[in-house]
Amino acid sequence: MYLKDKARIPAGGQALIEGVMMKCGSSKAIAVRKSDGMIEVKREKLSVPKDGSIKKLPFVRGMFMLVESMVEGGKDLTYSANLYAEGFDEEEESKFDRWLKKVFGDRLDDVINMVSIVLSVIIAVGLFIVLPTVIGKGVATDRTFTVALREGALKLSIFVGYLLLMSQMKDIKRVFQYHGAEHKSIFAYEQGLELNVENVKKMGRLHPRCGTNFMFVVIAISIAIFSFVGIRNVWLRSLVKIAVFPLMAGISYEIIRFAGKHQNGFTRAMVWPGLMMQKITTKEPDDSQIEVAIESLKAVLEDEGIIKREFATTAEVVDPETFI
Repeated sequence: MYLKDKARIPAGGQALIEGVMMKCGSSKAIAVRKSDGMIEVKREKLSVPKDGSIKKLPFVRGMFMLVESMVEGGKDLTYSANLYAEGFDEEEESKFDRWLKKVFGDRLDDVINMVSIVLSVIIAVGLFIVLPTVIGKGVATDRTFTVALREGALKLSIFVGYLLLMSQMKDIKRVFQYHGAEHKSIFAYEQGLELNVENVKKMGRLHPRCGTNFMFVVIAISIAIFSFVGIRNVWLRSLVKIAVFPLMAGISYEIIRFAGKHQNGFTRAMVWPGLMMQKITTKEPDDSQIEVAIESLKAVLEDEGIIKREFATTAEVVDPETFI
């Protein structure tokens, strides 16, 4: 089945609205099950940074990856939501909707995505930087390590509480099921198994390279770094945290990347909290959701020449522009 050593090119992905995005090498694919039950697959070619590019430097590339995943992830979610919504009866547009389309035209989705990112960053800074700094400040006699540990515990509590709250929503639960399907299909690929529903169902859904792990590693790194930062002024300490975040993101990315390739006591300890949290952010998928993940993964593996390209079936609509 595999034409190349599958271990040389790792694959990763993201759960979407009734779909899954997969990346491998310079290839990307989005598979979405539409309202009529058919799976539509969109393929793209990615621009890969050249050797020597700052985007490939260790401890720097992590921040670039984070920003790109936020921007592209928002676009992919919008795309999947719009594609899935096709076929449903459209509600009458409000005056505000018509005004937005008139002002922004074809750029409306990009504008909405950018506004969402900005608002998300503002909320994240408030919840995970400013609020823990205010509450965790303590008294002047507290040791620096105690303050950092308290801040980390507060960040973790907020993060876990947020995920538990979100997991109670029906639509989010389906996204978490697709998240599980994504992990299971990647595990099957990494083990060299044929990509079919039967093989994928047997795989685990907790993956060490999942983005959920990133938050826990960042919290651990922040405790380590700010154990040596004695600044107690809330706003100044918050600004320092924002300034140091690219470094923390870079270190966290390298740890998660290393953990995905090596199994030892250190890596298992670092990713264990994230694996446990994936019990919330991933759910067991049904066969139809696994089929979507498989279609997305097969598309990128075909485009990378890792598996033999198959003829498009009725379950797949290939974007012809990506092959011109």
